[in-house]
Amino acid sequence: MAPPGRRRTQFSLTSMFALLVLFVSVTSAASAVLGIDLGTEYIKAALVKPGIPLEIVLTKDSKRKEASAVAFKPVGKGSVPLGQFPERLYGGDALALAGRFPGDVYPNLKPLLGIAAHDSDVADAYAHTHPALELVSVQERGSVGFKSGAFDKEELPYSVEELLAMQLKNVRENAETMAGKGSRIENAVVTVPAFYTADERRAVELAVELAGMNVLGLMSNGLAVGLNYATSRTFPSISEGGKPEYHIVYDMGAGSATATVLKMQGRSIKDVGRFNKTIQEVQAVGAGWDRALGGDSLNTLILDDMIEQFVASSAAKSAGVQASGVKKHGRATSKLLKEAERIRQVLSANQDTSASFESLYEDVDFRYKLSRSKFEEMASEFVSSVQTPIEQALIIAQLEFKDIDSIILHGGATRTPFVQKKLEEFAGGASKLRSNVNADEAAVFGAAFKGAGLSPSFKVKDIRAGEIATYPVKLRWTDEAKDRQQNLFIPTSQVGGPAKEVSFKNLDDFSFRFTQALPTKEGPLAERDVLLVRSQNLTASVSALVSKFGCTKEDISTKFRIRLDPVDNLPEVTRATVSCEVEDDKKTNVVDGVKDFFGFGSKKGEQEPLGEEGEEGPAEPVEATESGTSNEASSSGATSSTETAAQESPKAKTPKKRTEVINVAFVLEPQGLPTPTKEELDRMNKRLAEFASSDRSRRLREEALNTLEGYTYRVRDILTDDSFIGSSTEAQRSEIEKLLSSTTEWLHEDGSAAPTDVLRQKLKDLENLVKPIQSRKDEALKRPEQIKSLRDALNSTNTFISAVQKQIDEASSAAASASESAASASSSSAASSAASPSTTSSAPADDLADLEEPDTASPSSTIDSEPPPQPTKFSDLSPYTDEDVAALAATHASIASWLDDTTTRQDTLGPHEDPVLRTRDLEAKSRKLNQAMLALLQKPAVRSPPKASSKKKTSSKSKKSKSGSSSSVSSATGTGDSEAAAEQTGGAGKEKVQRPPIIRVGEGEEMPSEEEILERVREARERQGKTQMRKEREVDEL
Repeated sequence: MAPPGRRRTQFSLTSMFALLVLFVSVTSAASAVLGIDLGTEYIKAALVKPGIPLEIVLTKDSKRKEASAVAFKPVGKGSVPLGQFPERLYGGDALALAGRFPGDVYPNLKPLLGIAAHDSDVADAYAHTHPALELVSVQERGSVGFKSGAFDKEELPYSVEELLAMQLKNVRENAETMAGKGSRIENAVVTVPAFYTADERRAVELAVELAGMNVLGLMSNGLAVGLNYATSRTFPSISEGGKPEYHIVYDMGAGSATATVLKMQGRSIKDVGRFNKTIQEVQAVGAGWDRALGGDSLNTLILDDMIEQFVASSAAKSAGVQASGVKKHGRATSKLLKEAERIRQVLSANQDTSASFESLYEDVDFRYKLSRSKFEEMASEFVSSVQTPIEQALIIAQLEFKDIDSIILHGGATRTPFVQKKLEEFAGGASKLRSNVNADEAAVFGAAFKGAGLSPSFKVKDIRAGEIATYPVKLRWTDEAKDRQQNLFIPTSQVGGPAKEVSFKNLDDFSFRFTQALPTKEGPLAERDVLLVRSQNLTASVSALVSKFGCTKEDISTKFRIRLDPVDNLPEVTRATVSCEVEDDKKTNVVDGVKDFFGFGSKKGEQEPLGEEGEEGPAEPVEATESGTSNEASSSGATSSTETAAQESPKAKTPKKRTEVINVAFVLEPQGLPTPTKEELDRMNKRLAEFASSDRSRRLREEALNTLEGYTYRVRDILTDDSFIGSSTEAQRSEIEKLLSSTTEWLHEDGSAAPTDVLRQKLKDLENLVKPIQSRKDEALKRPEQIKSLRDALNSTNTFISAVQKQIDEASSAAASASESAASASSSSAASSAASPSTTSSAPADDLADLEEPDTASPSSTIDSEPPPQPTKFSDLSPYTDEDVAALAATHASIASWLDDTTTRQDTLGPHEDPVLRTRDLEAKSRKLNQAMLALLQKPAVRSPPKASSKKKTSSKSKKSKSGSSSSVSSATGTGDSEAAAEQTGGAGKEKVQRPPIIRVGEGEEMPSEEEILERVREARERQGKTQMRKEREVDEL
């Protein structure tokens, strides 16, 4: 037994290896990244995973995009009890229910993110388009929520973020299915419009987190398209005198239209060692938008025109139909809206189209026609606004249109003819309009590429993409009872650029807030609070500086480090400090001087640790008060660090100073729409998890129901099969028919609503009657072939046993003959050795013999050095023994006896009785026989006898015989299929010892057939006969 310590070491190594394998598998599974293009009408996703580079995630219907819709399918005519959940449908399946259940289908939710439920034009417009939906205000937050008739009245409303999270989780599950079994997707990059405010961005983040994913970054649509555009292109390097390219990404989808000005260029930067590398840069420099210009707005125009023409029709007038009644009717509006979307798309390629409705409202039929010219006339207000986003973006970027290289079109609505015509007029022709990116998928590919670049699991082309702030950001606080403000970021401030370090005069705990300047319908910008920052230990930290280090309050500086968060582009505080300079009265000695000389002591500009976000380099100082600025700082804490402020001059000694710094703790409170509390988040996650569990249970029940129904049809067919009838009795078939009839009747009545366990039990009851008969039928079909196969194997084994036994007998005889020959050769060698000294001594003396080289090949030297021949052993001639053959023969006899006995018993049974000779038993016996045969065949091959070594003895004083003859001793052995002969030579005579042939098989575990074994035995005997004839000829010649 190993010592306890050794056992613990082995266990530890095994555990470490298992943990390493687990870590690698988990890392591989979790390394997948999802890029999501969150559109108003469609959601598209692209997966990046080792082995799956940038692949579109397909829906369950194998489509490349999923309609942005979720539906709750009501159960019967009522609602589900409190705590239970109806069936959920997504995408096209959800939209298909809109005509029947318009109050439970929730499409195009994106415009409702981050807005208040009341006093919102966006919410009012959505309610106008979807009158059957019940919009409510989410309690304590004021955001948009929905009540559904599919739930109990006591069920709390579902927020827009929860409904969007359901859709995103469905997309995530599709991606994980595509990634392979065991894959988990936890990270995502999501595209959002450039004009999204802080509330809207936080709403998107909340939905993604509720879907079980971490947000690596929110990326503007225009920058995502530009990044995808840059992946296959190389731009002029400004380091080599090239000029940057400027492109506008014009993105018009279902909800809005945006224009993003991008600067694209190359740049040489320092690489590893002394080398440089060229990277590509895609930087947003301006953005403009129109929130109301999109496909949904155009659909609404057609919808209103449909209602107007329907009400004006004679049939509707006769029925007293009013426009207000049609607009409030959910089913009628849903049908009209669906056709409005189709008509708009058809008019992009045709001059006119029509639609027909049967019993649209109050049993009144309606036929609608629309031409492209009429549609463009209806949309004249939108036509004039097409170029507005581009004009705004150019103003923000401080560029003119002549500086633009191209306009890249993206989004489905850009295919509208009047949109392209207006853009051509604005650009002065079609030469600058580009359709060289996928108008539907460029944004999602750009988001996925960004996610791959942010993940450490992938190495991608080095393209630096940069966002801008979009909205101005101000800092507001109160100091000495006065409201103060400071401009921090402008619309073109680069996200991820240098942080700003703002100095305050406040020495007591205080708070300040960030605001965004947002546009309003009236025109001027309106400030909205974004983030509130509260210091927590500023007062105590100032007291510590005064009491411990002797600082005066006039010399104390409060600083906050601020930047734009690269994840959501919103302002954030990364560090807060309070500091002052004091005299350094620390005495130095010789040891300190030596440490300073070698760089281990304190020195000016002592390097500070990286902050939590890994920032490097100095921050940009901002003078918010008369206070001075300090060096770069990192996030909250209460530790103190010391920096040298002055260094003693080598000529004139001046007092040293150091900076005492204490980190200030602070809290961040998002402003605007209230964020959910921890209790609210837990409630949301719990309800979504319960909903998902309900879906899984429903799927399992449906699978059990479908399996049972399919099995009843199969059993019905089996009962008419002749082989099944032959393997069963009339009573057995009657019992099956009775149970089948009752089960089928139960399925048509109560089975559709039965729980999963009941359905599975019904299936099991049927299988218990059918499977034994089905098994007998299958056994009867397979048994003859299995018996024949086993008997063939037994015959082959018997032939092999005979061949091996014969070989053993021949090996025994050959070994005895070889032993006698070896003894005779040994005696001859001894006699020759005794005569050799006298021959050597009788040679005449030669005075010059000492000058010649000794002859190492003299006969006496060779003969003296040759060892006596070794006798041949039996193991050198055959690897098999009598015990081996006996073991194989016993196995053969046992299996043969079992087969004869069970075959006889099986023949006495009828086809409807359970068999005693089963195919699995026949297969087991065949494996046993095959293993016994292989164990014998795989024994080590015959070993060749060792060759006689001729060790040469030389002496500097020996005399060389120039006329002496030399002889050599050699041994020839045959191995494998070569000649089985060995030569033992002694003196002048030669004699070959014949060895019996060895039977071999090729690689693999396949047992040779009887014909193959007999053929090899015949070949071995022929070789043996040829060898014997050659031996007889040699004897005759001698």
